[in-house]
Amino acid sequence: MTFLWPEGLWTLLLAPMLVAIYVMILRQRKKTALAYSNFALVKAALGKSSFRRHVPPLVLLAAFVVMLLALARPAALVTLPTQHETVILAIDVSGSMRADDVKPTRLAAAQAAARAFIKDTPGSTRIGVVAFAGSAALVQPPTRNREEVLTAIEQLQLQHATAVGSGILVSLKAVFPDQDFEVKSSQMRAGLGSAAAGGSSRPLGAPAKPEPKPVPPGSYKSAVVILLTDGQTTTGPDPVDAARLAAERGVRVFTVGVGTPDGQILTGEGWSIRVRLDEDALKVIADMTRAEYFFAGNAPDLKKIYEGLNSKLVMERKRTEITALFTAIAASLTLLAAALSLLWFNRIL
Repeated sequence: MTFLWPEGLWTLLLAPMLVAIYVMILRQRKKTALAYSNFALVKAALGKSSFRRHVPPLVLLAAFVVMLLALARPAALVTLPTQHETVILAIDVSGSMRADDVKPTRLAAAQAAARAFIKDTPGSTRIGVVAFAGSAALVQPPTRNREEVLTAIEQLQLQHATAVGSGILVSLKAVFPDQDFEVKSSQMRAGLGSAAAGGSSRPLGAPAKPEPKPVPPGSYKSAVVILLTDGQTTTGPDPVDAARLAAERGVRVFTVGVGTPDGQILTGEGWSIRVRLDEDALKVIADMTRAEYFFAGNAPDLKKIYEGLNSKLVMERKRTEITALFTAIAASLTLLAAALSLLWFNRIL
C-alpha cells in the first residue's frame, strides 16, 4: 500500500497526544476521588474499575488513527473488472513514407488519418501505437489517455527499410502480451532474427508455450489492428504469414493505403527508386483477416472500425485510491465505540 499524500502521515503524531490526554484525565479523576471520605460513594460514581471501561475510548482512538490514515489518501493494487476495447495503430515509418505523392507527405497523411480516427473513438477504447520500418516496436502501449497516443504519433521518425510483417506481429503481441508470435523470414529477406521481427524472444532451453487453438477469422471482437502503410515490404517476415497468425486468433487487420499506384521516384546519394502504393498486398491482408481496406484520403470512413468493437470484461490489477474504504472503517469504529459505551455505561463515552 502507498499514499498519494504521504505528508498527511505526520498527523498520526496526534494519536499519542490523545493517549497522553486520556491518561491525564484518569489521573485527575483519581486525585479528585481522594478528596472524598466515603470511598464507597466514589466507587459508585466512577463505576467499575475493570479494563472494560477503557474499551470504548480505545476503539474511538483506533477510529481516529484510521481517519488520519485516510487523510494521506491510501492507494493499493486492486484486482477489478474492466471493459477492454483495444485498437493498435501500426504506422509505417520507412523511408518511402517521405514521398509527397500524397500531400504533404505519406507519413503526414498517415498521421492525419490516425488523428482523425482517435478524435472519433469512444473514450473507453484503449489505443496503442506500433511503429515499423526495418523492424517494429510498440512505442505506446494501449491506453485510454489520448494525449499520450497523439504525442507518440507526432514523435514518429523515418527509418530505413519496410517490414510490414513485423508491424503486424508486434501489434498482435500488444493485443496478446502472454503469447509469442514468430514468422520465419524468407530467404530473400534473411538476416533479421525473430526478435527483430516482433516474434518470440524465448531463451534457449526454455519450454515452448502451447500454441493457442485457431479461431474463425474476424471472431475476436475486442481488439483490432489498423495498419497504415504504402504496402511495399522490403525485409522481415512475410506479411501474409503474419496476417495468417492474426486470422487464426480472430484479430481483424484493417489496412490503410498511403500513396498512389503510380508512386514517385525518390533519390539519394547516387541512387533512385520508385515507390508505389501496393494496394493488392494490403487488400490480401484485410481480406484474410475479415477486415477492410481503406485509402488514407477516406480517413472519416475509419469510424466504421470501432463501431464493430465489443467490450471484453477482464480482471485487471491497477493502483486504486482506497480512501473511501478507510473512511468507512473509521465511521464504523466510531459507531462501535458509542454503542459499547451506551450498552455498558448508559452514556456515550
